[in-house]
This record gives sequence, C-alpha cells and structure tokens, in this order.
Amino acid sequence: MAKIALGSSREAAQPDCIRALVIEFITTFLFVFVGVGSAMTADKLSGDPLVGLFAVAVAHALVVAVMISAGHISGGHLNPAVTLGLLAGGHITVFRSVLYWIDQLLASSAACFLLQYLTGGLGTPIHTLASGVGYLQGVVWEIILTFSLLFTVYATMVDPKKGALDGLGPTLTGFVVGANILAGGSFSGASMNPARSFGPALVSWDWTDHWVYWVGPLIGGGLAGFIYENFFIIRSHSRLPDQEEY
Repeated sequence: MAKIALGSSREAAQPDCIRALVIEFITTFLFVFVGVGSAMTADKLSGDPLVGLFAVAVAHALVVAVMISAGHISGGHLNPAVTLGLLAGGHITVFRSVLYWIDQLLASSAACFLLQYLTGGLGTPIHTLASGVGYLQGVVWEIILTFSLLFTVYATMVDPKKGALDGLGPTLTGFVVGANILAGGSFSGASMNPARSFGPALVSWDWTDHWVYWVGPLIGGGLAGFIYENFFIIRSHSRLPDQEEY
C-alpha cells in the first residue's frame, strides 16, 4: 500500500522545489495558452464543429506531449488531477501538491487573461455540459477520461517496468488526451484538468457546471493513481516518501 507523505512547509524554501514551481508555472501557462487559444481559433474560423473539435484535440495532444517533456524538472504535471494521482501513489508530498495546485491555477489564469488581451477581448470558451448531458453523466465522463489519462501516465512514465515504452510517455500521454477530447469533447467538454477549466471560467466569470470539472477529474485521477500504484507496480525497494518519479 502506497504511503502518502505530508511533507512540511520547509519544502517551499528548498531550491529544487522553487525550480520545480517555476517550471510547472511556465509549462502549465504554455499548455493552457495553446489549448485555450486553439479553442478560440476554432470558434472564430471553423464553421464545421467536427473540424473544430479535431483541431482542438490535435493542439492539446501536441502541447501536452511537448510540455511534459519540457517540464521534466517539475514532472510536467500541468494538471491538479495528475498531481493528485501521483499523490495517491505516494510520489509527491501533500504540501508540495498544494503548492503545485496553486501554481497551476495561477498559470492557467495568467494564460487566459493574456489571451483575452491579445485577441482584443474575444470570448474565452469555457467547459460546460452539452445539451441533454446531466450532471451525473458529466461527472462520469470526466472520471473515465481522467482515469485513462492517469492510467497512461503511470503505465508509460511512473511504472519502473515500462519496458519498450520507456521514453515514449509524454507522446503517448498527449495521444490519449487528444483521443479523449475527440471521444468526450461534444458531451462533457473532455476537460480532464481542473486548471484548464478554471482559467477560462475566471476570465469569463462564467461558472456554469464548473464544479463538474473538479469533481470528475479529481476522482478519476486519484482513483487511477491509487489502483495502478497498489495493484500493478511491483517494487523491490522502498521509495523515499517525498520522491517524485514523474
């Protein structure tokens, strides 16, 4: 059973933690900037919903793959649900997780405010449930999609016996994000990421269905991390309680 370490406030003053927070802010900012920017471009230029959805999925897949690779110092979480999934597996302390969550939300907000300015006040698309999709359905969509995201993260990057997949984790994670957007984008919005939903909602000051994009992803991410760590990873040695492996 994975042990969750609380950590302490002293972590915030450690050079490695400061560097990680700076990198996490930069990579999350760039991820949200490209992700939300692609959605704004699709709304502006595409008259075909399928073309727009495909463009958004491709943009997210590419930027996720690159930013995870670029953010290796922090682990390139980009997402509170990913951080929670790694916390559930004992790969990051509770205290550092909270710092990451704050960092990710600030980065998302900054990216969306900048996009609003750069586009001359163009509306920032928020994640909302499609017509006919209820709250429970939306939460279940987000649980399943985020579960698949964290399951991929664990299988391709965290698991020490990833074998032939070693080094392909960021690319494969990007692929599953793009695939999930194609699958669920027309129903729940396929957020999988509370930070990705938070920035646009804050800038637009439209919190319609917003709680869905916290509850669903956090349940899905935490569940995937707990299950994979405790049932599929076989370790021959003990981990450091605050070690980050992703």
